[in-house]
Amino acid sequence: VQLQASGGGLVQAEGSLRLSCAASGSIFDLNFINWMGWYRQAPGKQRESVAAITRIGTTNYADTVKGRFTISRDNAKNTVYLHMNSLKPEDTAVYYCYADKVERYWGQGTQVTVSS
Repeated sequence: VQLQASGGGLVQAEGSLRLSCAASGSIFDLNFINWMGWYRQAPGKQRESVAAITRIGTTNYADTVKGRFTISRDNAKNTVYLHMNSLKPEDTAVYYCYADKVERYWGQGTQVTVSS
């Protein structure tokens, strides 16, 4: 399974961004992916979970992003999205997507920078 993330960039505080992460691989591999989600890592900090979603749409969010971020998924496109609203400077980080089958697969990071 390969994951390709996109959509990061520079935005002002209170702005919005949408991250995308597309999975590719064999039909067998893709159909057995359950959880997909996003982590982030800010400079000097540990990587933290941001949001995740199952194949049937069950979601969970970090407390720091609840009410501002929404995770969604298009199973037909094997793509997970992270809609980020009301962005804050503390959301600045490299965002990594992942997909769980038997093991966890990671995409490359995408930088999100929020200016005050």
